[in-house]
Amino acid sequence: MPEDRPPYPPFTRETALQKVQAAEDAWNTRDPQRVALAYTPDSMWRNRDQFCDGRAEIVAFLTAKWERELDYALRKSLWGFDGNRIAVRFQYECHDAEGQWWRSYGNELWEFDERGLMRRREASINDVAITETDRRIHGPRPADERGKDIPLR
Repeated sequence: MPEDRPPYPPFTRETALQKVQAAEDAWNTRDPQRVALAYTPDSMWRNRDQFCDGRAEIVAFLTAKWERELDYALRKSLWGFDGNRIAVRFQYECHDAEGQWWRSYGNELWEFDERGLMRRREASINDVAITETDRRIHGPRPADERGKDIPLR
C-alpha cells in the first residue's frame, strides 16, 4: 500500500501551515527514522554543502547531525507556497560537545508528490555563535506559540 502524508498538494495557506508545523514537530523529536518517513523513498536533498539521495542517506545524515548538534530545538515559518511547493524559513539552536551554543538561520525549498511526501528539499543555512543566555528556543514549540512567526534576529 502506498504511503500517504496528508495534507496533499495543491496547498492552501491552511494546509501549507499544517505541513510546516508537522515538519517542525517531527524534526524536534530528533528521531531520524520518524523524520525520514515524511520523504519519498528516493527523495533528493541538499543541506548546506551535503547531498542525500533517498531515505537511507537521510537517516544517516540526521543521525550524524543530532550526534553533533546537542539539545537541538527548531522553529519553522511558512514563507510562501504554490501548488506542490512550499518555501520555509527556520531557526534552530543547539550546542556542540564543547558547550558552544549556536543559532542557525536558514531557508528551505520543498517539493511534494501527490501523496504528500516530500521528494525534494534544498536548505541553505548560516550559523551564529550565541551564549546560553541568548537562547530563545527551548525545546519544541509550546501550543500557545503555534502559528507565531520567528524573529529575524
